[in-house]
Amino acid sequence: MTVTTHGPLPDTRYDVAVVGAGVVGCGIARELARYPRLRVALVEAQDDVGQGTSKANTAILHTGFDALPGSLEGRLVREGYGRLTSFAAESGIAVERVGALLVAWDEEQLAALPGLARKAERNDHHDTRLLGKAELYAREPHLGPGALGALEVPGESVIDPWTTTLAYATQAVRHGVDLHLNCRVEQKLSGTSRGTLHARWVINATGLHADVLDRRVGHADFTVTPRRGQLIVFDTFARSLVRHILLPVPTALGKGVLVAPTVFGNVLLGPTAEDLDDRHATQSTAEGLSLLREKGRRILPALLDEEVTAVYAGLRAATEHDDYRIRVHPERSYATVGGIRSTGLTASLAIAAHVTAQLADHGLELGPSRDLDPVRMPTLGEAFPRPYQRPDLIAADPEYGTLVCHCERVSRGEIRDALTSTVPPGSLDGLRRRTRARAGRCQGFHCGAAVRELFARAGPRTEPSRREEAGR
Repeated sequence: MTVTTHGPLPDTRYDVAVVGAGVVGCGIARELARYPRLRVALVEAQDDVGQGTSKANTAILHTGFDALPGSLEGRLVREGYGRLTSFAAESGIAVERVGALLVAWDEEQLAALPGLARKAERNDHHDTRLLGKAELYAREPHLGPGALGALEVPGESVIDPWTTTLAYATQAVRHGVDLHLNCRVEQKLSGTSRGTLHARWVINATGLHADVLDRRVGHADFTVTPRRGQLIVFDTFARSLVRHILLPVPTALGKGVLVAPTVFGNVLLGPTAEDLDDRHATQSTAEGLSLLREKGRRILPALLDEEVTAVYAGLRAATEHDDYRIRVHPERSYATVGGIRSTGLTASLAIAAHVTAQLADHGLELGPSRDLDPVRMPTLGEAFPRPYQRPDLIAADPEYGTLVCHCERVSRGEIRDALTSTVPPGSLDGLRRRTRARAGRCQGFHCGAAVRELFARAGPRTEPSRREEAGR
């Protein structure tokens, strides 16, 4: 297994190079690792996996109840939901099946709910249910005044998106995939910022830049329009205010502004939906946050009285098409995995299986397959036992009982494990996504110096840590 971050690329002749180490690219690399005859590279322009859309989303595991019936996206979301649910349980990824309520705030929205229920039926989801006003408020007593009813979708869940991407990458690397970070693919697909990449097949999983890479090889199937979603993260004290994912009736711009719990114990409000030209515009704006507060005041008024822990913004790869753009071009030994919007997290494992099957149909000889050894990741969810709550773990290794980040109750042992893991963090932000250190209400004000010191003292390693190997 190899993780490289600097220096020239090796002179390896890869069968497949996956460009883009977001949740979809890492999922594809993991799927290809099932075939030991293949030499696979996973190439990422930034210093860590999951640095783009994958790190800044609403972290919802979608059932696909409202997907376009008959679409590729709809099928892969439904299939991916089951695959990821099983993978998360096996790997220790935090998931909470809280269910969702699509809340109608006017007569037009109320009239749309039966149609959404019928749409769910066409998408093989038969457990949705219409709720009247009285039952809705009994289920969500802090809901703002004026709601008329709701559609209940029991299967909608919240998930840890950061560990999902990391788990895919970890499993891929442990099974022979070479991960090359800080490696930007340049004008020719074989040219990178770290030298020549030798690969028979190239898979474009670059998200926001998928259309740019496509045009370099002569294809113009779609155009990505970055759609910014700003979100507000409320402190864990707000968690008791909401029991479900509260969704608006969807529009053409997306699922709209929602209120949702997170597996980390916070409450999210967002996202906005702003179509931009700038593919790097991940800053929050006063206008966007003001809009969210206005929406939130109607949905859950008491939420606006709670402390804000953080604000962030992510960009989704919207296109002019209403479906994924997955195409294989055998004459160029090239495949595009584009137009993967907010459902990409849920669909990621199904997308990976679909792309691999498409490559095989177009001439890639996969060879015999194998089962992958399971990975067991640190479980970061608040509803699950954390190391500081494990007397047995602390007795075996007191580092798990020494807290560094008191807001999120992160121990020295967890930080050590992250820094010595198969895919170690390349930055303090990467360490935060692996441990929650500096992600709490003080945002690193108290623990920042200690975390920075531990990060600076650590040397990069690629061997799995003791806790990764043993599980939790």
